[in-house]
Amino acid sequence: METNKKSFRDEALAYHSEGRPGKIEVIPTKPYSTQKDLSLAYSPGVAEPCLEIQKNPDDAYKYTDKGNLVAVISNGTAVLGLGNIGAQAGKPVMEGKGFLFKTFADIDVFDIEVDTRDTEKFIETVKNISVTFGGINLEDIKAPECFEIEERLRDELSIPVMHDDQHGTAIISAAAFLNALEVCGKKIEDVKVVVNGAGAAAVSCARLYLALGVRPENMVMCDSKGVISTRRTDLNPVKATFATSRDVNTLEEAIKGADMFLGLSVADVLTADMVRSMAKDPIVFALANPNPEIRYEVAHSARPDIIFATGRSDYPNQVNNLLGFPYIFRGALDVRATKSNYEMKIAAVRALAALAKEPVPDMVAAAYNDNDISFGREYLIPKALDPRLITHISMAVAKAAIESGVARKTITDWDAYAQELEKRMGRDDKLMRSIRSMACTATPRRLAFSEGDSINSIKAAIHLLTDGVATPVLIGSKEKIHEILEKHNLSLDDRYILDFRSDEEKDRRERYANLLYSKMSRRGVNHDEAIKLMMKRNWFTLMMISAGDADTTLLGYGHNYIEALGLVRQVFGLPEERRLAAMRIVTTKRGPMFFADTAVNPSPSAEDLVEIVRMSAKTVRRFGIEPVIAMLSYSNFGTDEGSRSVKVAKAVEILHEKYPDILVDGEMKANIALDRETRARLYPFNKLGDREVNTFIFPNLASANISYKLVEMLGGAEVNGPILMGLDTANVHIVPESASARSLINLGMIAAAEAVPAK
Repeated sequence: METNKKSFRDEALAYHSEGRPGKIEVIPTKPYSTQKDLSLAYSPGVAEPCLEIQKNPDDAYKYTDKGNLVAVISNGTAVLGLGNIGAQAGKPVMEGKGFLFKTFADIDVFDIEVDTRDTEKFIETVKNISVTFGGINLEDIKAPECFEIEERLRDELSIPVMHDDQHGTAIISAAAFLNALEVCGKKIEDVKVVVNGAGAAAVSCARLYLALGVRPENMVMCDSKGVISTRRTDLNPVKATFATSRDVNTLEEAIKGADMFLGLSVADVLTADMVRSMAKDPIVFALANPNPEIRYEVAHSARPDIIFATGRSDYPNQVNNLLGFPYIFRGALDVRATKSNYEMKIAAVRALAALAKEPVPDMVAAAYNDNDISFGREYLIPKALDPRLITHISMAVAKAAIESGVARKTITDWDAYAQELEKRMGRDDKLMRSIRSMACTATPRRLAFSEGDSINSIKAAIHLLTDGVATPVLIGSKEKIHEILEKHNLSLDDRYILDFRSDEEKDRRERYANLLYSKMSRRGVNHDEAIKLMMKRNWFTLMMISAGDADTTLLGYGHNYIEALGLVRQVFGLPEERRLAAMRIVTTKRGPMFFADTAVNPSPSAEDLVEIVRMSAKTVRRFGIEPVIAMLSYSNFGTDEGSRSVKVAKAVEILHEKYPDILVDGEMKANIALDRETRARLYPFNKLGDREVNTFIFPNLASANISYKLVEMLGGAEVNGPILMGLDTANVHIVPESASARSLINLGMIAAAEAVPAK
């Protein structure tokens, strides 16, 4: 253990010292390569914005970084778990806070360490430099001075001020608290709460819980001397506001029958016996770091019905301030808020609580190596790496600032603001929003899930139904689906469940069997076999489509996509020569890109490639985007005469001759396809000119499959699909049985949109 600690210490010191010391730097945002650039950046050009700001101080938001700049300010009196180590020793922590602001919300930060413990001098210093910033994040200042410092600065400055050690913990834990109450079916006005600790975070948590509905008479706060009681004479004004008149003096006495324990104190102060004395479904938030008030294993052993949270990342329900402060400041900055008020904090609480109930994106499940993350006892609040936090929290905070009258700037186009937030973090889901809009019709399309009794299908179905995107039909065992719904605290009406093997569906199976027999009687399927096939979920689901009882489907398959496609060919009578292909939508920083063929044709001929291009162009246009298509290879416009590049060149020749309305060219290497300037300079004859390519046709299945998976894993892109192209007579998409809820939701939106009749 000692060796491990030493190793980690060495690693941490090396991380901060190697290369450029520290964790942050200042980077220019304007060109600086010419003398003209320098004259604009500084003298004499800089005088012009200075004069404009002199005339109108608010123009500082227009001409400087003020609107995206936060000060992380500390005097080092309460640094992490290190205590009063002084301003300079706390600088690595303040740099780290700036690192997180930039990484998670694209907010620039100056860390400022103020070397004084005098409250008045500290306040004066912050006030004197505040004109530089759009917001102030106070950090690691000990209680009770932190209360006066924050209150004074909040009242005397016209920018948002927040002491994260107080309000960050309060906001995150409050969101978890609300969801914990929902899980165990308790009302906030009825629960009894015990708070152990009376520092900055504990006081702020207690205040916020009261604002959310906890009754003052139902709350007891303890400090190192025991219960904070009206009988005590040693209380400062802050503690005195929480004094109880109840006849309890110790934590052990106070916690009997309590519904919730909130610990912001010291390790191991809560015993197993104390937990056993709590009410049914006890909520225990043991947030002391690094070691909680009671260990996870001890708490669960004492009470199997416990709902437990800590501040640690190695246990479920981590109450992590990173879920709050970057996004709260992002929303406040974007409306140029003059204050950080309770309305904004409560908005953040409710947005966090709501986000935990939505299906978790694939990238989050992968980051935490957990494919079974769903709302419940062990998932009360979102994970820190959830990319949706910036939109959900920042938008909620911005709206609350506007509605409460502390915003100097009003947002009217919230969709545009959501896109702006996503672009800040290198994500742009504009296409998926557009597809969702296409799917949301007066009569949502009926979407059948062949793997209806899987948890991910159920989550996707509930999401799509709630969002008005589709009317789901879960194909599977009603009993099993009910068990999953109960286990994961989900609800779905029985009218969206179709127990295809049950006696209730005997007539339907007979009808489908008759239809199948009429289709395949001359292809070796007799009536008895057709009846038996209707007990197989994929056959049954496809016959729903064929019979017109569903508009589209997500058909699950086990191992081989081509085998699953063979079943589709049989049901819909498609000959082997009928060309089909699959496309993936890859969401990147450059916008949406379309990759084909990623699943069907192992080694397409020139003629196959022509049809893949035609199908791809039709699909991309269906999404409201004009396709600009690159035919990829390992050579550029005839630089290699190998058979694999020649077939691509031949396909291009056919396309140019027969389908001049399709903007396509090749063969070309991937770098030439992506670098439009180089392409236009080296190959000025190319028909794409300097346009941005958005559709990529690969020479074979291996290259397509490898490419999209590399982009997904290395480039941080989101991949949606596969979209099956070329059926025409039916709307069917084939997905792995292991597909995540997020994948099913997105492909479900695509399937529903494609099933809407063209106008």
